[in-house]
Amino acid sequence: MTSAIPRVSVILPVRDAEKTLVMAIESILGQTERNIELLVVDDGSTDASLRILQEFAELDGRIRVLATVNPGIVEALNLGLAEAKAPYLARMDADDVSLSERLCLQCDFLDSHPTVGLVSSRVEHWSEDSNVRAGYEAYVEWTNQVLDDTDLRLRRFVESPFAHPSVVYRKSVVERFGGYREGSFPEDYELWLRWLEGGVRMGKLREILLRWRDHDNRLSRIDPRYSVEAFYQMKLEYLHRWLKDNNRHFPKVKIWGAGRITRNRAKSLMKAGTVVSGFYDIDPRKVGNPRAGLMVHSIEDIPEPGEEFIVAMVGARGAREKVVAFLRDRGHREGIDFVLAA
Repeated sequence: MTSAIPRVSVILPVRDAEKTLVMAIESILGQTERNIELLVVDDGSTDASLRILQEFAELDGRIRVLATVNPGIVEALNLGLAEAKAPYLARMDADDVSLSERLCLQCDFLDSHPTVGLVSSRVEHWSEDSNVRAGYEAYVEWTNQVLDDTDLRLRRFVESPFAHPSVVYRKSVVERFGGYREGSFPEDYELWLRWLEGGVRMGKLREILLRWRDHDNRLSRIDPRYSVEAFYQMKLEYLHRWLKDNNRHFPKVKIWGAGRITRNRAKSLMKAGTVVSGFYDIDPRKVGNPRAGLMVHSIEDIPEPGEEFIVAMVGARGAREKVVAFLRDRGHREGIDFVLAA
């Protein structure tokens, strides 16, 4: 027996997902948290997805089938937000699997942490084919290590700190700071950055509560809004505003990393209004030579803490850990003397 108002509304957009949809829906209907509503939003499917949704809805009254007027993931998500009845809103995708205790554990966490606006969980990266997708494996490994509110705030400019279908957030946060925005950027990452900028506290459970399916046709692989450059163009605008509030030397920064890609991204940061006064690099071939009109210095020349602010934009595997270790060994504090942004 469920109450008139569900504890959590699950928003599940669907487009041509007939091969995986049944498994995704059953993983939600089989949750230990029974007081739910499942809002499945058909986003212009041309396969058997809509028929599958209607068949499930006839069998379980907790399911409501909606449809977008103008197909698109942002419209589908915002339609789900607008129709949701519960105080907690959960995301789910049509090609993933939620473990049975996911919603109960996440809602319990929000119940017991009233100042937290969003909670995610660790996720399992998996695929049904034999292809090795090292990039996503590395991303999942990273995001599974970024857990508490402090780390989430400090590491937000590295990468999106959450697997989108693993989150549960308060409807009141949506009402205060808005839902998903259309644009040439990843809609979920923009949402996290905007909410964090607004002061929303976030957390992540240590349990793996979502099996995050990887495949070649996932939206984050084929939609240009999810390209690496789209991520950077959007997040550097948020980074600029963060620096304005947290960098005592604003608008000046030094950039750790003097490669071509990093220099181009530094230009985007400068367009937002941050003043890049130089670069640091470990490559002796670059040290002492100007790049983009600015001098490249050795990392051994980094001054004492408090004399400048460093934005680390080196993203090679293992590089972030080395940057953090180097700076911390010299007394620099993350978020006060430096920030990671790659």
